[in-house]
Amino acid sequence: MSPSLTPSRSHRLWLTQGVTVNVSEYVHTAAENDPDGVALVEHRGIRREVTWRELDESADAVARALSGRGLVAGHRVAVVMANRIDLPIAYFGILRGGMVAVPINPRSTTREIGRMLADSRTRVVLCDEAGVEQVREAVTDDMQVSVIVDGAAPLAEETSFESFLADAPAAPPAAPADVEALAVVLYTSGTSGKPRGVMLTHRALIANIEQIARLDPPAVTPDDVCLGLLPMFHIYGLNCVLGQAVRQGARVVMVDGFDPAGLLELIRSEGVTNVPLAPPVVAAWAGRDGLGDQLSSVSMVLSGASALDPELAEMFHESSGKYIEQGYGLTETAPVIATTMGSPRDPGTPPKAGSVGRPLPGIDVRIVEADGRDAAPGDPAEIWVKGDNLFSGYWPDGVDGPRPDGWYPTGDVGFLDEDGDLTLVDRLRELVIVSGFNVYPFEVEDVIAEVPGVGQVAVVGLPDEDTGEAVVAFVVPSADAPDEADLIDAVEAHCRTRLARFKQPQQVVVVTGLPHSATGKVAKGRLRSLARSETLGLDAP
Repeated sequence: MSPSLTPSRSHRLWLTQGVTVNVSEYVHTAAENDPDGVALVEHRGIRREVTWRELDESADAVARALSGRGLVAGHRVAVVMANRIDLPIAYFGILRGGMVAVPINPRSTTREIGRMLADSRTRVVLCDEAGVEQVREAVTDDMQVSVIVDGAAPLAEETSFESFLADAPAAPPAAPADVEALAVVLYTSGTSGKPRGVMLTHRALIANIEQIARLDPPAVTPDDVCLGLLPMFHIYGLNCVLGQAVRQGARVVMVDGFDPAGLLELIRSEGVTNVPLAPPVVAAWAGRDGLGDQLSSVSMVLSGASALDPELAEMFHESSGKYIEQGYGLTETAPVIATTMGSPRDPGTPPKAGSVGRPLPGIDVRIVEADGRDAAPGDPAEIWVKGDNLFSGYWPDGVDGPRPDGWYPTGDVGFLDEDGDLTLVDRLRELVIVSGFNVYPFEVEDVIAEVPGVGQVAVVGLPDEDTGEAVVAFVVPSADAPDEADLIDAVEAHCRTRLARFKQPQQVVVVTGLPHSATGKVAKGRLRSLARSETLGLDAP
């Protein structure tokens, strides 16, 4: 149900019947509650911090500066920055002005950045030294895009971030109060096909922030110091970490880049208590000597963005003494759908192995067969979700959004157990169909991972003239692996004893590493492209 919208002060945001209608109102609320409290910290050569009052005032300045350049509500503003204090300042300022933020990975290629700027019809780009060169090469004369540079010297036609804020006019922007207004366009990773812009309204972002806030015990408290390592051009870092921390008034330590030893020292020195991670960080720390002492200040460890191997989670617990809570979500769901923090259990006991927990309050989940019927408990099928946190379709016209009845088929395969906990199985689009039989890559990967000498494995499907599709396995050897030919023989022999014939890989390819997205997911689209190459001797188109 949409709230009745009644604007208050024009340069602030609006609360109607206690309902926030613009994400950046959380910043203003935190500034009123604790003006001199530290909101954000960064270490970029020197330690810098800003208070809630300073964050609020700086966000105001960004909103006014963008308005002074002729931007109005609905105009897109790209943020091409690494994790640093100025990223939240820019983000909340864009939203406060009623404009639309387009967060972009600053380490994307020139071509990728150019495509996203052109597709979103961006008016202004706020970038830092991590992405400024790619932005400069990507911006063409016909785009009519203004470039604001942070952390590097601007060119003649550009403006420094400091000057941009200093020259902001006094007049506030005319930003209408509309909870259904578009807030963010976030481009998906593009591991299969071209990236698409996910359209998230203020309603969707706020709904997920509030859904997480209803967990008991809470995921974040006002006393927490949260680690801001996850990239904030990604929805997990942007709304789940930053959005939830600001909503609770918790401090965020901004971190750009992962140095395993250096990050542990930073956690210790800053007294970090809340550590949201992706699985590659867990893998780098698990088994490390003295990990428990280095994480002594930490009370919560959360993993998301991609699946976490149960054995890796157990290894982390053995070396740190801390259990890892897990979550599941999508960019299209802003992002969290379910978390183990929502599953009741006795204190001091681990989350259910392999599970991503219960749906958040306010989110409904169905497991749906191909014919539209609900699957039997324990049977895997496509995960459908429903809730106020859902996106509004893909940019620019809202296509392929939730169904008219409010349900959104996620493309993920999973099942609900008898307790109502969700377990992920695979991506529906990564399902391999061999001679009409379904092959879930995860089950083949699990079998291959049992082979001594296999460090990592990823399985994809390729078109095949005889069977429709064929299974191809990519294997990264461990340090003690035999030579390539013997490793391939061992994998094939093991698969013959553990898998039905149609599930066995047609080809096993030994590689030095697997391609990953920024959040640690294996980029299987790139593996499929590699598998189609002539170097593998395959005839697939």
